[in-house]
Amino acid sequence: MAHEVQRRLVHASGGVFPLAYVADLYSYRVLQYGFAAGVLAVAVLETLRLSGVVNWALFDRLTREYEQENVAGYALYVVSIAVVLWLFSPAIAIPATLMLAFGDPISGLLGSDERRRVKQSFVLLVMFAVCTLLALPFVGTYAAVAGAVAATLADGATPTVAGYVIDDNLTIPPAAAVAMLAVMGL
Repeated sequence: MAHEVQRRLVHASGGVFPLAYVADLYSYRVLQYGFAAGVLAVAVLETLRLSGVVNWALFDRLTREYEQENVAGYALYVVSIAVVLWLFSPAIAIPATLMLAFGDPISGLLGSDERRRVKQSFVLLVMFAVCTLLALPFVGTYAAVAGAVAATLADGATPTVAGYVIDDNLTIPPAAAVAMLAVMGL
């Protein structure tokens, strides 16, 4: 369980960057370029890790078993956030990234003792509530609820395609952002 808590704290630490933008510590453009640089950094790290050139204990502590031979969740996290930051306005991108940074680790801790394909109902309800609350300061109620529903669906199930686990680190921000944009466009 200690490893799981460490993983979740690292996960949540990524929320510091969008929150610093919200606190007006830097511009949205700086946030975008920061995550673009992050994509390059994780590409190098994952190439080194997967090729066996580096074998750091940190990778063993912060990656799951199914990530040993595949791109790790931390890399998907950075890529997903970068894509959303570049494709969407701050009003949509920031809550979508916060849903991943804070909603997902809370949900993960509540359901971390289980390896289910679909999370329990109470875990999904907590994820939905957290994501809705994270989005409300940025978008209207309907958009916040739509984003939270999409994030919860992305978080709630763990599909496998061609033997590869579709990690929610990759799906939560874009799903939430598209849902919020769709509702705001109505």
